[in-house]
Amino acid sequence: MPQHQIYRMKFSRVYPLYVQKAERKNRTKEEVDQVICWLTGYSREELQCQIEMESDFEAFFAKAPRLNPNASLIKGVVCGVRVEEIEDPLMRKVRYLDKLVDELAKGKALDKILRQ
Repeated sequence: MPQHQIYRMKFSRVYPLYVQKAERKNRTKEEVDQVICWLTGYSREELQCQIEMESDFEAFFAKAPRLNPNASLIKGVVCGVRVEEIEDPLMRKVRYLDKLVDELAKGKALDKILRQ
């Protein structure tokens, strides 16, 4: 089965786009970092290290300390596909991250985004 191109995409190239999307809606880089760290288990320092190492999405998620156990509570549509119906585990993680950033940019409260 051929791999999706996004798996080889550098996380460090997409990360600034996540931040820009959030900042356009009056959210902060720190909030973007918080949702990424919540999902992946990275500390802020480890997240910065992944950005500096220019890890691709496959490596970024493979090296993540732990996927948050509440990640399965992330539901909704990203790119026309329901995230909870995505079968490929890596693609589901990528879309979870996209969905969290979307929710942040749409003004959703942080405690709701973090499923608390």
